[in-house]
Amino acid sequence: MKENLKSLFTGCLTVPNLLSLIRILLIPVFGVLFYNGHIGWAVVILIVSGLTDFFDGKIARKFNQISELGKMLDPVADKLTQITIAVVIFLEFNKSTDPTMQWFKWVFLFFLFKELLMVVVGAIMLACGLRPVAAEIYGKVATFVFYAVMVLVIAFGPEIGALRTWFTLPSPVMIALVIISAVLTFVALLSYVPNTYKQFKDKHAKKN
Repeated sequence: MKENLKSLFTGCLTVPNLLSLIRILLIPVFGVLFYNGHIGWAVVILIVSGLTDFFDGKIARKFNQISELGKMLDPVADKLTQITIAVVIFLEFNKSTDPTMQWFKWVFLFFLFKELLMVVVGAIMLACGLRPVAAEIYGKVATFVFYAVMVLVIAFGPEIGALRTWFTLPSPVMIALVIISAVLTFVALLSYVPNTYKQFKDKHAKKN
């Protein structure tokens, strides 16, 4: 355990890790702003959060600042952010009297389920001495699309959009965008299965 912790925090004082930490700290700020009706500022925080997610990986690779802690902090920040976004939008659409919005709100629980599943599996892997699978191209694309679509929904979505007085996304367009994001998220979830299964299989084989 001590060796694992030592390797985890070796070389952890990096700019990418700081950006991931900032992203985590922005989560309650986003939630409070959204809850109190400051949707415009919540959109700004979400954009800043997305930018930190974009730049931390770029900086880590360009300046060779990849660390074991960073490999954990980055997905944790992503998961907590996506869980928060899914919950607040679900709750917001739950207030709607529009039957379409009442039906459509359940799609956001899929994002919540996916992230909670990955958190649970990741915790089990750590408890077993394994390392959760790092995000691959499918996960990165799904995360980017998720951020982009949620910014559009929170900014221009029907009933909840902060800027909907300027422009409102037609409901069919919003539904199509969110479903595309959900499909990409599902593909990303499946992409983690082979490596995760292999780690558990190899560990079981070593015991035998």
